[in-house]
Amino acid sequence: MLTEAQIDEFQHRGCLVVEDVVPGTIREAVEAEYSEAVTAMADGLGLGWRGSFLETLRAVHLSGHDWFQSLDITLPGSRIEADTPFHYGPAVHDLLTCDALLDIAEGIVGPRVTSNPIQHLRIKPPSRTVAKDAPVHTTLTAWHQDRGVAHAEADETVMVTVWVAMTDATPENGCLIAQPFDGPQAMLPHCPLDQTAIPAKHLTPARAEPLPVRAGGIVLLHPMVPHAALDNRTEGFRWSFDLRYQRSGQPTGRAHFPSFEVRPGPAPDWCAVRDMWLDARAACAQAPHVPIHRWTSDSPHCA
Repeated sequence: MLTEAQIDEFQHRGCLVVEDVVPGTIREAVEAEYSEAVTAMADGLGLGWRGSFLETLRAVHLSGHDWFQSLDITLPGSRIEADTPFHYGPAVHDLLTCDALLDIAEGIVGPRVTSNPIQHLRIKPPSRTVAKDAPVHTTLTAWHQDRGVAHAEADETVMVTVWVAMTDATPENGCLIAQPFDGPQAMLPHCPLDQTAIPAKHLTPARAEPLPVRAGGIVLLHPMVPHAALDNRTEGFRWSFDLRYQRSGQPTGRAHFPSFEVRPGPAPDWCAVRDMWLDARAACAQAPHVPIHRWTSDSPHCA
């Protein structure tokens, strides 16, 4: 649970690092769950288990296999098909509904908390091994505001992003970097090019700060704070989850994807949430594609 001083710092700066939040037992269960998923990939490629989740994933990654979407916890922003893969299991659900995270979210959004569907697995391989056409969540993450990658209907929603470190995140391996508030923060224009990103002329590089955090810690992000993630210049993999919570009853900004209330609870079980995503996948596959944000590349800001 956050102290009043921490909440005040978060509201005034738009970002806050909190160490030692997610219990090791939950992180170990998530790693075991992902180990099963990546082992199945490796076996299908004739690679086999390499002694740990990340080393087995390294082998899969270096083989050129497109692994990201099969491990991500939500559906993509691109066209969704009836068989588009995603991963939602009991250990992931226990992470999303972890009391330590929900206590912190409740301190920011209030006593009724909903799990917002704009959330992802984040695994960054060493940058030298990443192809130019790799999924954006495996490469350098461009500057953006979380409010900016949702639909405008959620512009007044009280929301917080909780970035959970599964491995240590450092400036060398691609930790988050943010431009803390300097007074009231407006919505900045975004351009949907290689990534949906804030044009450089609307940023102040001198104010950017890295946000390193140890495994088990979190970074809290206000939906209006500009932020990005650095490149991974090491030989290891940086692993995290980008989770989002909001005040219940307000728009999520991505209404075609499922949300569910986690406080005051009880939250639905993992099977029910997985089935919500399966239903959303089936509905999206049969309907016209829904853009995931409001921006278009013909904006004058993108010239």
